[in-house]
Amino acid sequence: MGAREVSMSDDDTVHYEGSSGGWGSLKGITRIFGREWNKPTVMETLARQNKPGGFMCVSCAWTKPADYHTFEFCENGAKATLWELTTRRCTPDFFASHTVSELQTWKDYDLEQQGRLTHPMRYDRNSDHYVACTWEEAFAAIAAELRALDPTSVVFYASGRASLETAYCYALFARLYGSNNLPDSSNMCHETTSVGLKKVIGASVGTCVYDDFSKCDAIFFFGQNTGSNSPRFLHPLQDAVKRGCKIVTFNPVREKGLESFINPQNPLEMLTGRETQISDQYLQVRAGGDIAALMGLCKHVLAKDDEARAQGRSVLDRDFIQQHTYGFEAFEKAARETPWSAIVEESGLTQQALEQAAQIYVEAERVIGIYGMGLTQQVNGADNIGMLVNLLLLKGNIGRDGTGISPVRGHSNVQGQRTVGISEKPELVPLDKLAAMYGFDPPRKKGVNTVEACEGIQDGSIRAFIGLGGNFVRAIPERDAMETAWKRMRLTVQIATKLNRSHLINGEVAYLLPCLGRTERDKQQSGPQTVTMEDSLSCIHGSIGKREPASEHLLSELAIVAGLAKATLPPNQNVHWDDWTGDYGKVRDLIEETYPDQFHAFNKRMFTPGGFYRGNSARERIWKTESGKAEFTVPTSLSAAGFADRAGRYRLITLRSNDQFNTTIYGYEDRLRGVSGTRDVLLISPDEMRSAGLEEGQIVALVSDADDGVHRRVDGLKVLPFDLPAGCVAGYYPELNPLIPLSHHDKLSKTPASKAVPVRIIT
Repeated sequence: MGAREVSMSDDDTVHYEGSSGGWGSLKGITRIFGREWNKPTVMETLARQNKPGGFMCVSCAWTKPADYHTFEFCENGAKATLWELTTRRCTPDFFASHTVSELQTWKDYDLEQQGRLTHPMRYDRNSDHYVACTWEEAFAAIAAELRALDPTSVVFYASGRASLETAYCYALFARLYGSNNLPDSSNMCHETTSVGLKKVIGASVGTCVYDDFSKCDAIFFFGQNTGSNSPRFLHPLQDAVKRGCKIVTFNPVREKGLESFINPQNPLEMLTGRETQISDQYLQVRAGGDIAALMGLCKHVLAKDDEARAQGRSVLDRDFIQQHTYGFEAFEKAARETPWSAIVEESGLTQQALEQAAQIYVEAERVIGIYGMGLTQQVNGADNIGMLVNLLLLKGNIGRDGTGISPVRGHSNVQGQRTVGISEKPELVPLDKLAAMYGFDPPRKKGVNTVEACEGIQDGSIRAFIGLGGNFVRAIPERDAMETAWKRMRLTVQIATKLNRSHLINGEVAYLLPCLGRTERDKQQSGPQTVTMEDSLSCIHGSIGKREPASEHLLSELAIVAGLAKATLPPNQNVHWDDWTGDYGKVRDLIEETYPDQFHAFNKRMFTPGGFYRGNSARERIWKTESGKAEFTVPTSLSAAGFADRAGRYRLITLRSNDQFNTTIYGYEDRLRGVSGTRDVLLISPDEMRSAGLEEGQIVALVSDADDGVHRRVDGLKVLPFDLPAGCVAGYYPELNPLIPLSHHDKLSKTPASKAVPVRIIT
């Protein structure tokens, strides 16, 4: 990162002067993984990324277009691939040299820099070391523990990277065992989508397809950082802007990816530095102020419709509203009666700015609503989503080409896992079909989600945790208290590719099971295997790894799940773990039989360019809601924060850096925000600094200001001036997770509310 690119702005805030993309992206990749580039397989692997017949990125879930680019990967996608292809190895010798207690003091970055795990490991409590074991020993010991436990006391957690085939078998294993405790990483990010969208449009995922982005006239963005979290999305956004589409962004933080972009695959842009300005308007809504901002937009649309009707016209799509929606009158009344003064106070935006943004919506024929965790991770997150749907319904902007609502999901297959049965909610799974196929009585009792799993670990009702990937202990709220409770569990099992903190906080019996990565060759009895995943636009893609595995001792995720299941469960003439492990195509046949409407001809279609679309009822204007129509909703509060402001209380926003994906830390540069060399920072506006008597570089602490009497504190944070709305501060996830109360979650879905967390600054 050149010194010229980072400076203090006119208001003395740290910021980055360059665009997203461009040379900065290339520098960001080579700075971290420069020593890995000289391997002859690297460029060949990257050239296959996100293409038919290639492998699907283990990073974000953004869609893979049929008309793909020469290089269909982004900065973070390349980092994720090189992270997996590292030449570093974390062997039994490493664990022999370091106690687990010592490793608990290491930084996340330093743990993952040890490289790929190579052997199955057992935690020896007497010596406080991990020691190597055989797969047979691990499976037998884990199975013995599981058979001794009540199935309802065992959690089967899945991160977002496991394939559809593995996820299907994992869910089947849990239910054959007798448990619906199947939370996944969606519980921590987009469960608000799964619950909130389903409530109002009858579909639990977004309604857009890729072509919609080439047909829309306007895009309204809420709480999504495209530049760091899904940079390949910048290509269709840039194309949309160039053809005249207007983009309006609502985000407390000014994110470079939604301000300007230089396409790294465009030689002219790279050589001339020619930028594309992405957002026509960028409104820095206050954290928790999205409901108010959306209410302001809707209020202006209704006012403009009044003017139009006086002239014999209409802004609203009244035919659509009458035929396809329910609850319009109640919402219209609430919007008209909400005073602008309340909207302005809670949103932190002026009436003029909101009316200007709303006018773009009024004048657009086809509008798409985009959102990320800035909407979902709030106490009233479901109301956020309901309000965005309200805005779209006013003009019939769901169920037409070039329109729709499109949540940008995080991890690669987090949406797909829900599709094939990873769910704690029995009503979302075809249990009767599973019963007929496999000859058993599936459990019908609701399982636990992430928050409920944490509560169960604290109160002792959860006795075992199996983690299919991820870094659960590091990702959850209330981390300090949770780590103490975690050690009281009887059994913890972690399936992983690299070492992370969750592998160091162990139950009485603990195993660390290393698996193949997605880039690696997965050869089973029938030959090289393909796995599949679903992107955030509901398209299914095949993926084939070709690289030599990091160790001869690795098993595939599916083989590990099957090995655990076979060792744990009694024989069943309808269940064939060995056959399914030997040929993943047979698992895809089972998925097709279980979900025929979505996966017909699964094996034949999995390499369809751009993926095959599994369908979406709401896109077809078939509303599987309680009313049978798309539902307008009235929010329970004008604030999504879930608490009242008071003197000295700030709304904390947790962020991911440019050198990060989820809990994986690639480095200590947040290039797109101008932060370098540390992650222990408190970002705050210059005005708020002056009011609080703070100086740049001062070291402070944050403490929780939740009204529950629990002391939560994070020390050692460096104050940096940053462009943020009044009353808001920001810092990095997962470092600031200890400040988030477990009870601070979306009311409808229990998604932890990592945005607008009540805190105080301690000097």
